[in-house]
Amino acid sequence: MVRTSLRRIDTSGIDQGPAGLGKYRKLFADPRLPDVLTWTALWTVAVVALTMLISLALAQLFNQSFPGRRVTRWALIAPWAASVLMTAIGFRWMLDQVAGVLNRLLLDLGLIDSAQAWTGDAAHAKPWLVAVAVFVSLPFTTYTLLAGLQTVPAEVYEAARVDGASRLQTYLLITLPLLRPAFLVALVINLINVFNSFPVIWGMTQGGPNADTATTTVFMYMLRSHDVAESAALSVVNFAAVIAMVLVFLKVSGWKEDVNR
Repeated sequence: MVRTSLRRIDTSGIDQGPAGLGKYRKLFADPRLPDVLTWTALWTVAVVALTMLISLALAQLFNQSFPGRRVTRWALIAPWAASVLMTAIGFRWMLDQVAGVLNRLLLDLGLIDSAQAWTGDAAHAKPWLVAVAVFVSLPFTTYTLLAGLQTVPAEVYEAARVDGASRLQTYLLITLPLLRPAFLVALVINLINVFNSFPVIWGMTQGGPNADTATTTVFMYMLRSHDVAESAALSVVNFAAVIAMVLVFLKVSGWKEDVNR
């Protein structure tokens, strides 16, 4: 990708020689790029934050004993077992303005006066894209946190009860600190996966209209039909961004302390 980004390649794939940093200059001069970068940042933060919060609640629920726990655990695997692209296309049809079941339901309930184009513009599409991305991210994250919760020794909770600790104190001072390694693993993997996510957005909106819902990964794919080398340049930028993001996060989170312990 680095080599390709430094070449001049026409639409038929013929290498016409070196381009230097010209493709990078062309990329950063694209008027759509600032909006794409802004949406990528918002998309990553929103999806990861919601996924972690909901998964933490689900993991704690599944860590308790209740009737039907096995069935609900199995049910959570469904979004994980299905193809992400297939799931995205399924949601796209559900939100379709003409044949979508969501519009039919809302019309029958009298909640809307006319069918809405839920993926027809960025304002309506973006919340749905975030919701679908969270939906497909929940299984892995929940099971990672659940595995972390199940490694906490029962004796620690028993000692806390003997010492008179309240439920809130036990959760804040015992559960969360001991869950930190699993939480960090889930968070880092989610950051990388969501930042690089392609099938959810491509399956629902294909980055449109006019790249308004495109993240850098989707925008990179859109560029390849016009300029392969410019697309490769954005791929290199994406790679560097992921590495920098993970290194900053690991530095801030103090992961070495967890390893040493």
